[in-house]
Parts: sequence; C-alpha cells; structure tokens
Amino acid sequence: MKTVRIDITRDYPVPEFPVEKIPLRGWRNGIAVRMPNWLGDCVMALPALWQLSKGKPGNCALFVIAPDSLHGFFEAAGFVDGFIGLKRLHHVWELDEIAALRRFRMGVGVLFNNSLRDAVMMKAAGVPLLFGAEARGRSFLLKRAFPFAWNKPGKYAMIHQTNKYLSMAYALGAPRWDGTLPEITPQTPAAECSEAVRPLCRHPKLMVLGCGAAYGGAKRWESSKFNAVARAFIARGGVVAAAGGKSEAEVCGEVLEGLPANRAFNLAGKTSLDELMNLLKNACFVVANDSGVMHLASLLGTPGAAVFGSTDHTATAPVGRNWALLCSEMECSPCFKRVCPRGDRACMKEITAEKVIELLPR
Repeated sequence: MKTVRIDITRDYPVPEFPVEKIPLRGWRNGIAVRMPNWLGDCVMALPALWQLSKGKPGNCALFVIAPDSLHGFFEAAGFVDGFIGLKRLHHVWELDEIAALRRFRMGVGVLFNNSLRDAVMMKAAGVPLLFGAEARGRSFLLKRAFPFAWNKPGKYAMIHQTNKYLSMAYALGAPRWDGTLPEITPQTPAAECSEAVRPLCRHPKLMVLGCGAAYGGAKRWESSKFNAVARAFIARGGVVAAAGGKSEAEVCGEVLEGLPANRAFNLAGKTSLDELMNLLKNACFVVANDSGVMHLASLLGTPGAAVFGSTDHTATAPVGRNWALLCSEMECSPCFKRVCPRGDRACMKEITAEKVIELLPR
C-alpha cells in the first residue's frame, strides 16, 4: 500500500493534436458540449469546458448537454450560457430535447463521452461540426475523431481523464489550463438549506464520508474501516456526515453503526445537489472512495483522502492538489470490475483505517 499526491498539471502529459482552424462563420451561434453522465466525470471534464468557454469567439454561446439531475452543478459553475437536460440516460433523446438544441443553431459540438447515439442525436439537431474521441464506430459522423488508448485491466493509464478532455479543447483553440479551478457557487446558500443540512454547514469541524460507489462494490472500502475513521474524528471533537445517493443509504447506515446519533448523520438520499455542495464546501475534511463525492469535494477546494482499489488513480485522481490517495498496486489492479474477480477485495483490505486516521486534521 502507498499514499500518493497527484498534481494533474505536473505529473501527467496532455495528448497533443494539431489545432483545428474553424472560420468564424463555422461557429454560428456557439458550441454545444455533451458532458458525461456521471457527476465525477463531469468534474474531471470541467477544466476543459472552462477553457472552451474562454477560447470560443466572443459572439458565441457555450451550451451544455447533460442529464437533468446535473443542472444545478452547471448552474453553480457560472460560466455556462445554457443547459439542455436529458431526461433518460442511455436512450435516444426526446423530440423536445433535439428541438431545443436545434433552435440555438450551434455550429460546433464536442462529445466528452464515447456514445455513438449522442453523435447521431447532435447531427439530428443540426450541429454540423462534431468533435470527440474515436469510439464506437462514430468517426464517420465527426469532423475530427481523436485517438486515445483504452484503459486496460492490470495496467495503469498514467494519463488523467482531465488531460484527455483538455487535449480536445486545445485542438479547438482553447487556451492552456494553468491548474486553477473555477469558482463553484451553489444556487441555494447554506443558510437556506434543510434543517438536516444547515447546522452541519455551520459546524467548525465537519467531516463528510463518501462511502458509497455507484459503479459497484469492488471500489468500496469496508464499512468497518470508515466507521473506525469516523470514530477517531468524533473523538477529536468533530461531527461526521455520510453522503451519497438514495441507493447508498444502507451502506452509509452500516458505516455509522454504533456512533453517537448527535455526532454522526446519515444524509444519503436526503440532500439536493446544492445541499451536497454546501456540505462539502463547509467541511474541513472528506474521506471517500473513488466517487462523485470525492471529485466534487476536490473541485470545491476541500482537502481529503481517497481510497483506490479496483480503479486507476492515475486516470481518475481528484482534480485538486490537496488530496492524499491511498492505493495498493496489486498484480490484478486496476481491474475496473464492479465485483472483485478474486472474491476477496484484497486491494481494499490492504488499506488500513490507521493510515487514513493519520491524515485527519487535529
């Protein structure tokens, strides 16, 4: 097991592609970017989106296409001019969603996902110039398809997802990213959050636990170890909130089992995205699996510790510089499996609660 700290701008290369010269008339009313479906992936793509907003012609707008549930995230980012929400994931777009994009007459479309279907949908919405990764046989629809190596089980990528997104932005003339992150301001201030969230945001020593993992159990640290970390933090005068989606409520309950009810709070499925951002922004520390909570907390500037097992810390480390990553590089890792093929989750078991407790603020 080892603990590493990663600086994306320093530690990993950005693929280089020649710059595509698009005449002003080619941009028409602006650029539409199909963002990934998951919150964590959207955070990793945000630096590239931000640079695209700076590099587009001055008379052009920047629109985002993403799941409806992520609207609040892009509102909080502040630099996005418009949002088109998709009601259903992994499905053809609704007619009104296609019509909404068509109305704005965007000249350029960028796909930050690998979907053939979304490339077809953007063409159906009248976006003439599409750019994106070479994937799923969609290159014939793209003005330019960027070749990236696929992540392979048992082999670390040694290139961060953020840098892949940035390489496409640079090819469209976006300025170079200097490593700073955009200011994220939830539209609902902490003072207007629910009764469950508001007092926690005011607490001077709040730690948030991201103990779920939507992708599957293989990337989830043991509940007993999260519990031990929470117990140690509470003993130092802190309070703990376990955060996540509704499906993670049971896991969060296991993590907080036996902890004092007035110091440990299960908020899984009980917060809006704005409330989650307020919690993370006001926390003094976060401990999380490789998850949306980890990525969002890092973007908001909150320090923390992340546990990596079946996934690749060289590809999906937090975008901020104030996170410690604990990982055990076993012969089978990263396997990228939802369920451990060995059945023992040895990569997670090797990471001890004591190592994380050492990183907690006093």
